[in-house]
Amino acid sequence: MVLASLSSGAPAGAEAEARTHTLFMGADFDVQSNKVFHRVQDVSGGSFVIKVNGEEVLVPMNQAPVEFRIQQSLKLTENSATIGDLKGERAYSPANDPVKKFVREQPGGATHLQSSQAAMGSTMAQRDLGIAKSSGSPANIVAQVQQQANSVSASYSSALSAEGSDFNNVGSYSAKLQEELAKKLFDAMDVTFEVASPQPLNSPYVVIVAQYRERDERPGIAHNWIYARTLEPIDSKPRKVRLLQGGLPPGFELLNFKLHLYDRGQELATNVADKRVPLTRDEAFLYLKIDYVSSHKEATLPPTAAMGKLPADLRSRLTSAQFAHTFFVKVSKDGLPGEVFLDEACAQKADDSYLLSVIRDIRFNPALDKGRAVDGVARLNFDSLTF
Repeated sequence: MVLASLSSGAPAGAEAEARTHTLFMGADFDVQSNKVFHRVQDVSGGSFVIKVNGEEVLVPMNQAPVEFRIQQSLKLTENSATIGDLKGERAYSPANDPVKKFVREQPGGATHLQSSQAAMGSTMAQRDLGIAKSSGSPANIVAQVQQQANSVSASYSSALSAEGSDFNNVGSYSAKLQEELAKKLFDAMDVTFEVASPQPLNSPYVVIVAQYRERDERPGIAHNWIYARTLEPIDSKPRKVRLLQGGLPPGFELLNFKLHLYDRGQELATNVADKRVPLTRDEAFLYLKIDYVSSHKEATLPPTAAMGKLPADLRSRLTSAQFAHTFFVKVSKDGLPGEVFLDEACAQKADDSYLLSVIRDIRFNPALDKGRAVDGVARLNFDSLTF
């Protein structure tokens, strides 16, 4: 309902406005530690990062089974990224790949070399025996050479037998490989894609959520598989990424999978995100107000800063006293800023034109009186302001 009202209720002429924000269905993840679920804050290498009693704790993904909860929710962001050529399919982990097993275990070539070496040794042994007999060597020497020749000949016969066995027959072994491949005992996910972002992402990570059914499991049953990995910094140049991860039950059936991209713990909108709706700044603010009021029913609260983008030169344009000062802004029930004052009594008006232009560009959660939006006064401090 909210998405429909935002997309259809825009004022006339809104089509010409820039779509600066994106509303989409994102996901947050909770990880169980000591029987308590904690929200995932970040990813470090192969571990999820959670906070327990204010301290960061790493939860490895490749050790003991980890219990997860997936919380889906609408998210609004200015930052976005493009995912290209996204593919996800079943694969084999390196340890269980039948082809790699064939390469490692197929011993026919090595045995042929062994039999060739044994043949050469047998020929040389027979030559030495002939020399010993024809040269009139003592009987005991001839007996020793005869014994060595017999031993080498036996080794040659054994090598020939081994080379001719089914175990060392390449054709037979290839047939066994095809039988193994036909079973399709995939135990891994192989995900490939390209990623780029107009805004530099310095600490990105990706989370893959796949739904699967185990081999021969009845229809209607589905399990979640979650894997996360940190990525190299991302910029406007497309970067290729491949994720190959095992741990799935052999022969699983892949039902679907989704990709979620984060930077510094915040999810970004991508072109593959669910329920993705591009919004103008005014439409984005309308959504924030609707969400704020609906989630604070019966509450009485002062107005608070909700949306804005502070200029890069703000610190250099304001004095240190101005930057640390708390200003008092009259905010309408629609969340729009009005007059700005230096004191809580709203008696001394601020008159710095640059300061006023920055504050007028900020949008506020309106004051609430038992859940109803009303006019109010917001406290605003740039030093502690975050969006």
